[in-house]
Amino acid sequence: MSSSAAEAAEPAPVAGLVPHRWLILAFISIAQLMVVLDATIVNIALPTAQADLHFSNADRQWVVTAYALAFGSLLLLGGRVADLFGRKNAFLIGLVGFASASVLGGSAQSLTVLILARVIQGVFSALLAPSALSLLIVTFTVPAERGKAIGIFGAVAGSGASVGLLLGGFLTEQFSWRWTLYINVLFAAVAFVGALVLLRPAPRGRTHLDIPGTVLASAGLFSLVYGFANAVSQSWSSVNSWGFLIASALLLAAFGFWQTKAAHPLLPLRVLLDRNRGAAFLALLVLGAGMLGELLFLTYFLQQVLDLSPVRTGFAYLPMNLCIMATAMTGASFVVSKFGPKLVASVGMLLALGGAVWFTTLDADSGYAAGVLPGLLLSGLGLGLVFATGISQATAGVAGPDAGVAGAMVNTMQQVGGSLGPALLNTVVVASTTAYLNSHRSQLSDVGAASVHGYTTAFAWAAAFFAFGLVVTGLLFRRKGAVA
Repeated sequence: MSSSAAEAAEPAPVAGLVPHRWLILAFISIAQLMVVLDATIVNIALPTAQADLHFSNADRQWVVTAYALAFGSLLLLGGRVADLFGRKNAFLIGLVGFASASVLGGSAQSLTVLILARVIQGVFSALLAPSALSLLIVTFTVPAERGKAIGIFGAVAGSGASVGLLLGGFLTEQFSWRWTLYINVLFAAVAFVGALVLLRPAPRGRTHLDIPGTVLASAGLFSLVYGFANAVSQSWSSVNSWGFLIASALLLAAFGFWQTKAAHPLLPLRVLLDRNRGAAFLALLVLGAGMLGELLFLTYFLQQVLDLSPVRTGFAYLPMNLCIMATAMTGASFVVSKFGPKLVASVGMLLALGGAVWFTTLDADSGYAAGVLPGLLLSGLGLGLVFATGISQATAGVAGPDAGVAGAMVNTMQQVGGSLGPALLNTVVVASTTAYLNSHRSQLSDVGAASVHGYTTAFAWAAAFFAFGLVVTGLLFRRKGAVA
């Protein structure tokens, strides 16, 4: 067994196999679910939290944005810290820090404390998420088993956003908005105990940290997420939007140049330059943009047009979750190895495209079973296939010392895509809704129809994202996968 695999567990009695690896996967997946669902679980609780803490609509977005900013801007640093100082250490510290921040946020009596807690959550998520994926990479050393493990991990990552909507609605309605934060303590405690028992401390590697690269990457990613967030709350014409996006482009370009010169780069270019791995990162970026943008406005449609409660809205996503789990678990373990990443990812993007196109046909009279459900099934089947392919190819062939930064890139692509999609689609919805109202000024009853028109326009743009993803996967992926 390689020294990198030894970081994850005790030496196996059978060479190359880590004992208790499936239990390790269960605890890693619990931690990943906590990180992913926290991006949406708080959204459902925001109106109640706003009424309780008395903050304005303008301030409300910062409860969501604060988490995204800290998480997105520090992911690469978190991945490299896990590689350099030990993945078990990073994982455990991330769990404790995230749980502590959740307690702080749940007990907050002011907006300032709540936003501070969300920032701290984002910081520890940036340490936790890449260390979780890198532990999976070094724990499963047999390609066939790694495929199954990545399928399970991808199913959790893919369904986490909609699980957050369901859990957030239930906790808010039955208990309090504060429990959407307190629940993280339970997730973190279970994962912490499992990791403490099953993982052994890793020997420290060379503690070389690329300080200039860290500053450039963190500042560039912060500017990128902040620019997208301002596009949602202000507009694309605001200097806080385009100014930060331009700054991000310059900073990330400087970061890329520096990585070719640094003796110990934060993001070694060998992680990016493999063709399948680069295609996987782009596919996950597109998927994050299309999926989270689509889910945002589909949630509005379910609650405002179909008049579903938060809990019923969460249950409405259950068929999509089941489809994601089914295709993600079979995709990474069997389908990708048999048919290759090019075909599987392309079919996944095509199915996701079909789901988005289906949603464009919704109107004010659409029901759930005949109107929404077919699109959810198509989307779920497609998203699961792309998640399975993306995560498996993004991590295949990665050397042990680079496992953390590869995991960080997976999360970074999803985070950036998740910021881009809602920002762009929010602008589209506002513009199309306003245009519809301007052309139907004499009919007050058209306000509802205008909202539906805005949502279906957003779904059309989400379909465009997936169409672009179809081109990316078709052109860039090789017919055969990388060797794990």
